[in-house]
Amino acid sequence: MTTDGGIVDPFGTLAQALWICGGQWAGKSTVSRLLARRHGITVYHYDFHDARAHQDRRVAHRVGNGLPTADPDPDTVWVDTTPERMAADTIAGFPARFEWALDDLRALVSGRPILAEGWGLRPELVAPLLDSPRRMIVMVPTDDFREHQLRVLPRAAAVVHRVSDPERAQRNRIERDRLVAEDAVRVAKRLGVRVLEVDGSRDAEAVADVVAGHFGPYLA
Repeated sequence: MTTDGGIVDPFGTLAQALWICGGQWAGKSTVSRLLARRHGITVYHYDFHDARAHQDRRVAHRVGNGLPTADPDPDTVWVDTTPERMAADTIAGFPARFEWALDDLRALVSGRPILAEGWGLRPELVAPLLDSPRRMIVMVPTDDFREHQLRVLPRAAAVVHRVSDPERAQRNRIERDRLVAEDAVRVAKRLGVRVLEVDGSRDAEAVADVVAGHFGPYLA
């Protein structure tokens, strides 16, 4: 079985999936968990698989393309660069990582839609799978809400790697995340995919209400 976009979909999982993309720290995972509990659907957390289960595929991808198998020096990635370069490299790497996520999703069978969420599930990559743009929503934090999340969420403020200049690395990462989210918004609007700005004026339950309303025809 294939989707309308010609993508292999043996169990029809991709065709009936729902998608949440967007910026870091917009509450995508929290909203997805709330919808899973409310509506009995299964959630696929892209970020979890991307950071763990896909590591072997990442190494194989590098070998196949003649690239070094070891991760680059953390300073090279986070300090000795610009946010613009970081954002461009991140966006350029999403297509290969998306294919690995699709392989994960193809193996799932459910009588209810699978909700896939994560910042790498980009609008331009998901669009060929959609029979309607209503199957997708892009959640992004406002600048003020991003700053709030960085203050209150330890994992948001943490510098993951040991680097020579943690403060600069953090500034670069935050600006990179903003640029990647900005690009997702621009692409989503071009493709007619709804964008939901999260500004902190509504709690997670209320934001989940909005997203559930958007996905309403598929959750009923």
